[in-house]
Amino acid sequence: MASMEIDSEKTHERKQSDYTCLDERFEIQKEMYRGQQYSQIYFARLHLMRTLLYSLAPSWKPHLPVCKVLGLEEGKECIIVGTLFKHMKLKPCVLDEYSKERSVTPLVKPRNFMHPDDSLILEDESGRVKLGGSALSPAVYVTGVVVALHGKETSAGEFVVEDVLEAGLPPQLERPLDHLKEDKYVLLVSGLSIGSNSSNPLLFQLLVDHITGHVADDEELGLAAQIVHVVIAGNSVEFPRKLLTGQNMASKDQSTLYEPIKELDIMLNQIAAGVSVDIMPGLNDPANFALPQQPLNRCLFPGSAPYNTFRSCTNPHSFDVDNIRFLGTSGQNIDDLDKYSEAESKLDFVERTLRWRHLAPTAPNTLGCYPFTDRDPFLIETCPHVYFVGNQDKYDNRLVKGSEGQLVRLICIPKFCETGVAVAVNLRNLECHTRSFNIQL
Repeated sequence: MASMEIDSEKTHERKQSDYTCLDERFEIQKEMYRGQQYSQIYFARLHLMRTLLYSLAPSWKPHLPVCKVLGLEEGKECIIVGTLFKHMKLKPCVLDEYSKERSVTPLVKPRNFMHPDDSLILEDESGRVKLGGSALSPAVYVTGVVVALHGKETSAGEFVVEDVLEAGLPPQLERPLDHLKEDKYVLLVSGLSIGSNSSNPLLFQLLVDHITGHVADDEELGLAAQIVHVVIAGNSVEFPRKLLTGQNMASKDQSTLYEPIKELDIMLNQIAAGVSVDIMPGLNDPANFALPQQPLNRCLFPGSAPYNTFRSCTNPHSFDVDNIRFLGTSGQNIDDLDKYSEAESKLDFVERTLRWRHLAPTAPNTLGCYPFTDRDPFLIETCPHVYFVGNQDKYDNRLVKGSEGQLVRLICIPKFCETGVAVAVNLRNLECHTRSFNIQL
């Protein structure tokens, strides 16, 4: 990355860093869609996670045998490993929209589809069994999570769960504490929503000026020089819905539709001139809908694309900066968990995905994803040092500790167009703080 000097009475030189992109597993290149169903991605997930859970079972419950669902015996304690399926009374069904019973009443879409009568089922290749007991809460778990369960089968054919074993945090690369003796920051921002009614061009320019060092305050200038990388985590633009009719557009409407992208490119051009920047696609961006979302086409950014500091990345996105591992999404995985399970805060959902070792457990059940045949790219095999989620309602962060000494900083990045807040992560100690660009009128 090119060095950048910021003009001032006191010259600040931007700090340098080593960057490695690790998005290869999220890229769809050699995959070929031949009409395959989603059973294969579930099988790949179960196969890999079961191998892991089998290796953990002897130290968890050494005295108990491990059985398949078909091999359960009434009253005999054992361990079973499989994929959870959550039976939900309120889960939307596309057929309901066409049923005679529902056609007379308006379809109400609740924010959360939980119901007291929800129940869990465990499934493996041999069969499925209904789960009971208080050790496994339907409010916490969702369809697609692979777990090991200790319990026994009743005469009614229900498996009463006494204890649960999750995969836990994966192994983590050791943090390079020796050469990180100075403050360096990665700036995380999401939900710019350029083109929306709530977007403010002045707010964006304040953010750009801070990153590039075009500010008068010497202290702020010093902070700007410590930013070594910028990540824009999804929902960068928003198009007028009235234009997206599926019909041919007039040239005037085409020009209107391109305006948000044009404005984003101008902004990225200014940032990429001074510091490396990654842009991830989000739910509202011109990218494929299903996860993993592929990089936004570089032809959308004629001003920014020529810079070698500009990278269009996948969602989810993984990278190293000075050997600090980052992993993040634009928020769809956590927003979907919020619909089909319950937690006190969004960070609880984020932590659960880490402990389940899966970025998007609800995919493909309620979250769109590509039908992979021989792998599940959403499995978390290496524990990140920073795990971020974009487009959340408010900023939040938490430091999570694993059983083997892993340390992970979890971050919810707020929507910038609504809050004017970006998040700076210090590579030296993983501490983070907000940088607010609210305009005082």
